Amino acid sequence: MGIHVLIADDHAIVRRGLIQILLEEYPSAIIEEAGDAEELIKKTILKKWDIVICDINMPGRSGIDALLQIKQSVPDLPVLIISMYSEDQYALRAFKAGASGYLGKETVHFNLIKAVQTVLSGKKFITPSIAEKMANSFDDERKKQAHENLSNREFEVLKLLASGKSASAIAVQLSISITTVSTYRARILEKMQMKSNAELIRYALEAKLI
Repeated sequence: MGIHVLIADDHAIVRRGLIQILLEEYPSAIIEEAGDAEELIKKTILKKWDIVICDINMPGRSGIDALLQIKQSVPDLPVLIISMYSEDQYALRAFKAGASGYLGKETVHFNLIKAVQTVLSGKKFITPSIAEKMANSFDDERKKQAHENLSNREFEVLKLLASGKSASAIAVQLSISITTVSTYRARILEKMQMKSNAELIRYALEAKLI
């Protein structure tokens, strides 16, 4: 009997690539797919899985939001997060939300099997650079960068605002109302002690968030 794997990514071509890599190592694996966070959450509740491989960036609810809910419903289910974002931006958030591993998409081809084996053995898959960042995160709270005080959803909205997206475009991408986007923007500006999108853009560029 093969391992049961659930792969969540909104791009079918990415899911196909992950499946191909997994089947080379685990020919008898039983693999199913989910195209968004809602489908992912439903499938984790309906069936028993050995591991979930989840993209962090999906339409509607993010992979981090999905991860938080999965950990409430199935706390022992290992979740490996894959992301096109750099480790600096999301790895700590992913591990705090309960991820068993974090893998940049640019390294998936080389590290996916090692990450899956590590996670299935009950350990966490942590790259040396993430380990260093996690160690540094225990330093004095005052050393935190301003964006590290934002919630996961606020951080998402910050990145979208800083990339020049309008409130209406952000609302569509995250499946929320324009009013909610405006509320998030106001919270972000208040928490980061800024007054305009221009300041957010400058900050995001300097912090290499975009």
